[in-house]
This record gives sequence, C-alpha cells and structure tokens, in this order.
Amino acid sequence: MEEKKKQQENVVPQLPKECIHSILVRLPPESLQRLESVCKPWYKMVNSSFFIDAHLRRSETVLIFLALKRNLYPYSRTTIPRENSNTFSVEANIFQSQSLEPPFQRLNVVRRSESYIQFMEIKDGKSKVRDFNVTCLGNIRATCNGLILLDNKMNRKLVVLNPVTKKLIALPLGTICPPHKESYGLVLSNCTRECKLIHLFEDEMGYIGCEIFVLGTRSWRMVDGPPFGLFSWLGCNPVSAIGALHWIPDIDGSDYLVSMSTDDEKFHKTPLPKCSGTHDGIVEMGGLLSFMTHEETFHVDIWVLSGLNGEDWIKRHSITAGCSMEMIPLYCSRLEDEIIFKDKDGSLYAYDFERMKKVDLEKEFRIYGRYLPHVNSIVSWQIEE
Repeated sequence: MEEKKKQQENVVPQLPKECIHSILVRLPPESLQRLESVCKPWYKMVNSSFFIDAHLRRSETVLIFLALKRNLYPYSRTTIPRENSNTFSVEANIFQSQSLEPPFQRLNVVRRSESYIQFMEIKDGKSKVRDFNVTCLGNIRATCNGLILLDNKMNRKLVVLNPVTKKLIALPLGTICPPHKESYGLVLSNCTRECKLIHLFEDEMGYIGCEIFVLGTRSWRMVDGPPFGLFSWLGCNPVSAIGALHWIPDIDGSDYLVSMSTDDEKFHKTPLPKCSGTHDGIVEMGGLLSFMTHEETFHVDIWVLSGLNGEDWIKRHSITAGCSMEMIPLYCSRLEDEIIFKDKDGSLYAYDFERMKKVDLEKEFRIYGRYLPHVNSIVSWQIEE
C-alpha cells in the first residue's frame, strides 16, 4: 500500500491542454507530422483549424523553387540530394491514387525531366537551401499559405500539394491556354475558409475570362472576368492581401491594379500612387498590400494600401542605397521585417529597414523557373474543426 502511494506521488501531473498547444505550435511542421500520431488528442489538436492558423501565424516566409536534376547532378557543388527510397514523387502518387499504371516506356525521359522542390531560408543576409525530398514535373504556378499549384506535364492535370505533409489533390484542367496568356492564383476565402484556385486566361478576341475551382469540388465554374481592356499582360504573379488577389496588368507603365475580391469574386480597378515601372512590384506586407516603386536608380518608395473600400495609399518608407536599386521585390518577411529583392543577374538582396545587404548564397546552384514566396505549414484544404 505504501509503495503504491509513492508511485502515485512520483507520477508527473498531466499538462493542461493550453500548455501542450503552446509547446506544439512552436515546433517546425515536419516535427508535427510525427507528433500527431502520439495520441488521438494530439492528432485532433494538430489538425484543428485553430491550431493550424496559430502555427501559420508563427511561420516565416521562404522562397520556394525547382531545381532540375539533369542540370545539377554533374556539378560538384550542388544542393540536390541523392534520391532515396523516401523520395516522394508527385507523378507516382497521382498514378497510385487513381489506380493507374505509369507509362514505363517514358520512365527514363521522366526521370531526367524531374525537378526537386526546394526552399531557401534567408536571415541576417545569409541563405540556407533545404529540400522537401519531393520530385515533380512541370512548374510551380502559384502558392498560398503552404500549398503550391503545380502544372503536370505527364497527364495534363493540375496538382495542389502541401510539400511538407505530402498531401496532394489532382485537379482537372480548365480552359486550355498558352502559358503566356494565362495566370493562376491560389487564395483562401475569409468567409467560407474555402481554398480557391483562380484562373485568368485570354481568348482569341483579347477578352480576359475567369474560372474558379474550389478545392473539394469536381469542376470549374465560370465567373464574370475583368472589363475588356484592363489587362494587356498576364505575366505578373498575383499577390494575396487585404481580402483580394491583385495583378499589375501591364509589364511597364500601368497606373492601376486589377484586384479580385476573394469572397464576392468581383473585379476592381485600383489606382496606383505612381505609374509602375519594369522593376516595380507588389507584395503583401504585414497583412496590407505594398507597392514598391523606383523613384530613381538608388531610391525606392514603399506605399501601403489597407483596403479596397476607398482607402488611400500611404507612403510608409523610402529606401536609399549605395548600390543600384534596379531590383524586383520578391516578398516581405512575416517575422523578421526584411524585404527580399532579386537583381537582374539573379542575386538576392535583403533590406532590414536600416541597410541593404547582398544575400550570401549557401552554395552554387541553378533554379528551374522562378522564385515564389512560400510558407512551410501544415495547412490543408480539408480542415477538421
């Protein structure tokens, strides 16, 4: 009896649910993948919408990109890992989920054309390239809160993937259009919490059409596109901010934005504070929309917009650097208050609101396609309450 009493006294009291939540929400997403299988309460907590949103708010922005295997394997200084049995192939998993046999006669061509999905962390002027251990075909067309959109060259489908959790869904193609005449955007609806895929495309008459696919449904639906003449270029990746997707509709010389509200799916024309130039761009900054415009070679002004209901642009900051500022803004970090720019030669620069510094790249490597801002998260299009 005495021994049993001592054992009970030595038992560590069960941690309150709030403490467990506070600990788990600070862990990297790859650790949560393992810990959610510890017990049912942890699984339910980690997969709840409240936890996923809280973890997302603590996650920093990175740059996601593709590294083509056939270009990088011959180099000695490469960040591409050796493929192993745990490598996740997007195409193989699509065929497996659809109970189809992959076209083995094209296997060698496919393997040569595959790319590794990688990401780059930038902090204090230094970069670190890491790998998801995921291979794919095609390009990354859009990103949103940890989800990425891939176009698939093998079976002509679109794929939405979370590269951390390895969960994916294959989508049917919508209106087929040349890549230079279309634009994709992934966005989360504030009202319904649905993940929407927005597809703008130009027809042979020059009209811009719009179709939307809500993840979890089976088909595309057409909505009213922007008025004729608003777009002359679809090469700008849309930016999600203040409850809308935003495009700069011309490669040079546009004095307005085209915005689409993500809830009512209506298009708006939003005047810019200054006519945009080739190196100007828009990024999300602290939940607001930011427009970065070059006043001259060594000077950039940063404007912010808080809403689409008549709010005015406000100039928040000016950057004056000792080097040429002919650089395109890529993203503003969520936690470190840094703006990342890309030069015409591919070099990256970080501005911390005090000085501009060139990013020291960890290793020599080549990317396939473009850098896109991304957040490593456990977000899914299927969220448990």
